[in-house]
Amino acid sequence: MDLSLAASPSSFDLLLLNPHKFSLFQSNPDFSLKSKKNPTKSLFWRQNRPFRARALNDDGFVLEDVPHLTDFLPHLPSYPNPLHHSHAYAIVKQTFVGPEDAVAQNIVVHKDSPRGVHFRRAGPREKVYFMPEEVRACIVTCGGLCPGINTVIREIVCGLNYMYGVDDVLGILGGYRGFYSKNTINLTPKVVNDIHKRGGTFLCTSRGGHDTNKIVDNIQDRRINQVYIIGGDGTQRGAALIYKEVEKRGLQVAVAGIPKTIDNDIAVIDKSFGFDTAVEEAQRAINAAHVEVESVENGVGIVKLMGRYSGFIAMFATLASRDVDCCLIPESPFYLEGPGGLFEFIEQRIKENGHMVIVIAEGAGQEYVAQAMQAADERDASGNRLLLDVGLWLTQKVKDHFTKVKKMEINMKYIDPTYMIRAIPSNASDNIYCSLLAQSAVHGAMAGYTGFTVGPVNSRHAYIPIARVTEAPNTVKVTDRMWARLLASTNQPSFLNSNEMLPILVPLVKRNLRESVVHTLML
Repeated sequence: MDLSLAASPSSFDLLLLNPHKFSLFQSNPDFSLKSKKNPTKSLFWRQNRPFRARALNDDGFVLEDVPHLTDFLPHLPSYPNPLHHSHAYAIVKQTFVGPEDAVAQNIVVHKDSPRGVHFRRAGPREKVYFMPEEVRACIVTCGGLCPGINTVIREIVCGLNYMYGVDDVLGILGGYRGFYSKNTINLTPKVVNDIHKRGGTFLCTSRGGHDTNKIVDNIQDRRINQVYIIGGDGTQRGAALIYKEVEKRGLQVAVAGIPKTIDNDIAVIDKSFGFDTAVEEAQRAINAAHVEVESVENGVGIVKLMGRYSGFIAMFATLASRDVDCCLIPESPFYLEGPGGLFEFIEQRIKENGHMVIVIAEGAGQEYVAQAMQAADERDASGNRLLLDVGLWLTQKVKDHFTKVKKMEINMKYIDPTYMIRAIPSNASDNIYCSLLAQSAVHGAMAGYTGFTVGPVNSRHAYIPIARVTEAPNTVKVTDRMWARLLASTNQPSFLNSNEMLPILVPLVKRNLRESVVHTLML
């Protein structure tokens, strides 16, 4: 949906009444969001909601801004940032992020193309909107486990304490339900000192349980004024609802989201924390499968990895391993029988190498499994569809085909390491990444930003409107080079040349559209 506005001096003054909800830009690099002294040659506005707008200014610069407490509390006082006196930042050339610093969503552009969408750069600001001694923060973790959750918890607590002198931090136990079940724990740097060495979440977790009014009532009753929410897209939608209710009640409460998903299916950001650890740990399962099938005659190994709707873990683990013969993901439907099918490829590889390894994402081939088992469409408390075990199904299908149809003896090896991967601590790379996410969230909340999530965009951390990371999942683009690299590595068929694909592709597209709607309705 395109929205355009021909600017005039009167419309310029009108839109500046709320500079954070409606972002205005000019080609002038000195343009300030809160300045009325700039010329009104050409303006662009975009509301922070998940639809497209059209830029009218010369260079097409667009900032998708995040809310600020002063949007609904205009007389809120500000204070000098305590980092002015921090010995750690004393030697930093530029301690604070400039008010006009922005991060571009797209860095590969054509010569005459518009500058495109940008986000506010994350980091400390010169002014803060909370006195450290008045801050009561809370942290909650929701959804499934993922390597690195404890590191994020630790770094939020330590960041608030070491950088800003905040010593009142509560841990909400058991997910969103913990708010109104009155389950809390006091978090100090000493309490969280070594939790990054453990898997899981120190605060426990749960799915569902989101009741906006009860949660905000509890936030109000406990005098909490900073809320840090760690979770996936459903959890972040819940964070957006909490922010909206806080705004409605006029509370000085900053709501910051830290996106969590082991599947790497969060939109906009480069990657989600825990993903690198998951890919690394998946290598152990793939290596084990390869050793097993290489040691027997006609060995076929199947490794099932995480990936409900996005096959990033399966794809990157396959590329990293080089021992995988075929990778199956939700974004690229496959078929079993006929020319160019999976059975034909397995037979070919066994004849060539005497063994084969298949990596399959848990969300791949669900249409086949549902048809075979006549299963009902069931969902968990978060609104996610309960997946059937495609790994076991494929193992049985391959075994039946070769033993009963081809009269050929094969040795099947099936490995499902999903819960082992989810439960491990994060590796060194993810630990550093989690620290940056946590510190960015702390800087943003202290600076008065709210209703935002954090993450790297083209390797630069930014504050992103929650609606942008929840409007659609991040999926593997099978038309991009990375998937082509995988096909070149495995030499597997693309599964695009069979008449069987049409009835599979159509429901797949419908399912992806339906899931986005269901996620929203479940909250």
